[in-house]
Order: sequence, then C-alpha cells, then structure tokens
Amino acid sequence: MRIMIMTGALILLLAALIFFYMRQPQFGKVPSGERLARIERSPHYKNGRFHNLVEKPTLSEGYSTSGEVYTTFFTERPRRSPIDSLPSVRTDLSKLPADTNVAVWFGHSSVFIQVDGKRILVDPSFSGRASPLPGSVKAYKGSNIYSAADMPPIDYLLISHDHYDHLDYETVVALKDKVKHVVCGLGVGEHFEHWGYAREQIIEKDWDEAIEVDSGFTIYTESSHHESGRGFVRDKTLWMSYLIQAPGLRIYVSGDGGYDGRLLKQQRNSARLIGRSWTTDNMIRLGNLFISCRRKYGRLLWTSKQDTYFRYIIPNSR
Repeated sequence: MRIMIMTGALILLLAALIFFYMRQPQFGKVPSGERLARIERSPHYKNGRFHNLVEKPTLSEGYSTSGEVYTTFFTERPRRSPIDSLPSVRTDLSKLPADTNVAVWFGHSSVFIQVDGKRILVDPSFSGRASPLPGSVKAYKGSNIYSAADMPPIDYLLISHDHYDHLDYETVVALKDKVKHVVCGLGVGEHFEHWGYAREQIIEKDWDEAIEVDSGFTIYTESSHHESGRGFVRDKTLWMSYLIQAPGLRIYVSGDGGYDGRLLKQQRNSARLIGRSWTTDNMIRLGNLFISCRRKYGRLLWTSKQDTYFRYIIPNSR
C-alpha cells in the first residue's frame, strides 16, 4: 500500500510539473473564439483537427515511434555530428542594395529573401535550439552566426507551421518591432497575439488564397503535407507552403512539406493563377526550401527524382 501511495504521489508530482512547465509562453496558445470559428469553417478541418490532402501515416511501414526513439538516443552511429564548425559566410543584410534580388540561407527552412524591393523572412530560428527542452536539439557550430538583431526591417514574415524549428519563440519575440506583416496558416496567429503581436500585423490564411502585396506582387498560400502542434495537442493550426509571384521572379517556399503529388497540382494552379506554368529549369532547393527563378539567376545543380520538371539552382544577384 505504501509503495502504491508513493507511486501515485510521484505521478501526480510529475503531472503537476509538466502542467506548469507547459504554461510557459514558448508553448504558445491553442486557437479560440473567432479564430477557432474561422478554423472550423475550413474544408481542411474535420473532426477537431486539420488534415493533409492525402492521408498518410507519419512513419513508413516497418517503423515505429518507440523504435525511432531508441535508435535516436541509444544507438551509436558514426559521424552523426560535424567534427568542426560548419562553413558559413556572414553578410550584413542591412547593407544589401535595395534593387538586388538575393536569398541568404540560414539552415533548414530559414531564409532571408530580398526580391523586387521587398524583404521577406521565412521560418527564422536564431535561438540556437529547436526544442522547448533545455539543452536539447542544439544548432551546430557555424550554423548559428546570425541573430534577430542582425535582421533589417522585414516586410513579410512567412511562417510555414508552428513546430519549434520553424516558429522559434525567442526569435519572433525579438523581431516583433521589425516586422510589418506576419503571414501564416489558420490558427498560428494565436501564438503571435499571445506573444505580443498586434492583430493588424497578422495575416492568417487557408490554402489556395492570395495576398496582394503590390502591383504585380502576390503571395499565394498553398497546401503542404505535414502536421502541426507545440504540445500534446496536434494539428489545431494549419501548415503551409507559399508561392511568391514577384514582378521579375517566382519563388516557391515548401516549408517542411513532404511529397504527396500536390506539386503537380500546384504547377497547374500556377498556370491558372499567373498565366504560365513552372518551367523545367526554374527551381531551387535550400534545405526544405524551394525557390523558383529563371535560369539567369543561378546555376543548375541537379534534378528531382520525383518531379522531372524541377531543377534546383543557387540564385545569384542580377
């Protein structure tokens, strides 16, 4: 009986610690009120959660969550981490000529884009970690040479979804006074308001919508194959990809999206929305980021094995 009481007390203590720990601001806030009502009207929200266009298991056949956890934490693998600092070049972003089209990749899906006079920042993560747990998922040396203080004023902050490695609490709080507009999926704006952003700064969209930035400059919100959530509650906010149609350049931001055939559909949509389809030599990939541009902006690297019309290039200035 004594052992049962002690076990019960430890379980209650652990539950209380988890409860109060997860009340910290970095965990964000679940959508409610008018925001939740709008979410519930989305055709992609069913049975209390958002769904991918094509439903697939998170893990492929033959794999399990417990097996992957064991492999990650208890299996020795050679060369899992860099033995030295990653090669990187630090650029003063505030001194880039305003008429220069440029992309500066920070790692994974985090990138600064300057195109046709607009400054766009995608999924910035400068805190040095991608987890709310202290000491876990740290950035490799050399990949964390930028901070929020290094960012110039940002016209549009694009967030693909609310996972920690794409929506970094410390970073977006530090950027608050530099950002004119936040573009995100349905429900993600709840986090931003919880963290002090004004409602008028936030542009929340469903898939297949458009944001008119300027004459000839439009950001289209596209579907993605992924999931969302910052705690135990999953898929209450929408994950996104973006097609940026600038006057002289088209840019596709994939976020963390997995492959599900939607890219063929988006190719057809781009022809419908813009009047011309993506060509076979106009795509770039930076980590999980695709940027579409004309061949004169870069050099060909390699061809996708999944969609033969993709080509990946590194952009240069004009």
